[in-house]
Parts: sequence; structure tokens; C-alpha cells
Amino acid sequence: MKVRTPYDRHNLKIKKSDRVLEVGSGHNPSFRSNVIVEKYIDNNYHRCGDVKIYPHQEFVNANGEDLPFKDKEFDYVICNQVLEHVDNPEKFINELTRVAKRGYIETPSLIGEFLFPKESHRWVILEIDNKLVFFEKERMPGNYKNNYGELFLNYLPYKSLAYKLLSYSEGSLMINRYDWSDSVEFIINPQDDFYLSFFEKKWNREMVEKLFQNESKYKELRKTLNAFLYMIKKDIYVRLFHKSPISIEEYMELKNK
Repeated sequence: MKVRTPYDRHNLKIKKSDRVLEVGSGHNPSFRSNVIVEKYIDNNYHRCGDVKIYPHQEFVNANGEDLPFKDKEFDYVICNQVLEHVDNPEKFINELTRVAKRGYIETPSLIGEFLFPKESHRWVILEIDNKLVFFEKERMPGNYKNNYGELFLNYLPYKSLAYKLLSYSEGSLMINRYDWSDSVEFIINPQDDFYLSFFEKKWNREMVEKLFQNESKYKELRKTLNAFLYMIKKDIYVRLFHKSPISIEEYMELKNK
């Protein structure tokens, strides 16, 4: 079940004693992860750069749909920007919940996929009623050729304070952030008219308020202030403590010494 909506993957409630797995870390692994799983080592079709890893981590070359770990071997599993790529999301999610007690899933939302689409993405995903709803991208109406990622991914997050604040205060606008415990609720290619409408029809006010609740001015102000404080805290942490991962080749050299 869903527990909370973190600001991002740096805002996770992981204990120091927790053993953490990350599946599909690609070129941007989480420093907190103890074990890294990556399926594609030499092919960057599904990511923006070569595989990176931190020296303290254990690297495993495996498929997320068939993980080589025991049941509940990990306390926490991170799956960041991966599920939109996979062949079988049901099998993939079942493996995540099999090997870990808790975890975090992050994917582009439907609006995010419109703004910065990737050819390698097979699924458009929305969070509705605390469920991750998957819909095959090829069945979605719309133009995915115009990619505005240079603006929304590479420029505004670094140049616009207002945009960064929006991304934290209304995080679900372009990104699904799903912190779960015990299980993950999901639907794949829904047949129910209610869920289908979000992918196939024009959104009306009722649908919008289903995804983005209408809140009081006080709650809006508090949410915005908390987002601003988190943004400052994260920026300070990154500047003071952020370390850069190394290439898989450098990692292998260190392990072979």
C-alpha cells in the first residue's frame, strides 16, 4: 500500500541499518543503495548516459523481472524512472515487493510524458486512488514527437526558482512519486471506464480535482513553505556532501585489485 508522496528520491525514510536495493539505477544511482541491479550494461537506449556506480556498492547484472535474491532480502528497494520502460510491469512490481519490505517508485506522469517523451518508454502512468495505472503508450492519443525536455528537464530546474518550487509543491504534476510498504497497488491497461477516461478523454474539472485536490489557502501556503524549506535543505546537502559515482570500468578495476 502507498505510505506517502516524497519530494523526490532523496526524501526517503530509510534507516541507517536498512539494506537497500536499487533496480535500474543507470547513470544516476542513489548513494544510499547497498546493491545495484542493472540489466543493460553496454546499451544506453533506456538511459541518458553510461552506467555509473559508487565504490561502496555491490553491482549485479540482472533483469528486474527475475531478480536473483531471496524473499524479503532487503529492507528497502528504489526503482527510479524504470517502470515506464519495462516489458511486463506486473512481473517487475511483483519482484520488487517479493525481495523488499518497503520501497520507492518514481516514473514520469502522463503530463510528463507529453512534455519530455522518450522513445524507449512503453507505458504512460498515472497515480489514481493510490494506484499506479499503466496504459500502453502506443494506444495513447497525442503527439510524442515534440520533446520539450530541454526546457523542462535541462533548463528550468537549474535556472528558475519558481519552477523548482512548483516541482516540489506539486510534485505529481509531471512525476509519479510512490513510497510503499508491503505491496503496490496497480492496474495495467484498465478496462474500467473511469480509469480509461484519464487516458482517452479530455480532462474535466472533476477529473482534475481527483488528481490534484482542492485545498484551503492555509494548506496551500503550508505546502509551499515546506517545499521551499526542503528545496533549500537539499541544495545545501548536495553542495556539501554530494559525491560523484564512477564508471563501471573504474568500478571493476577497483574490485579486481
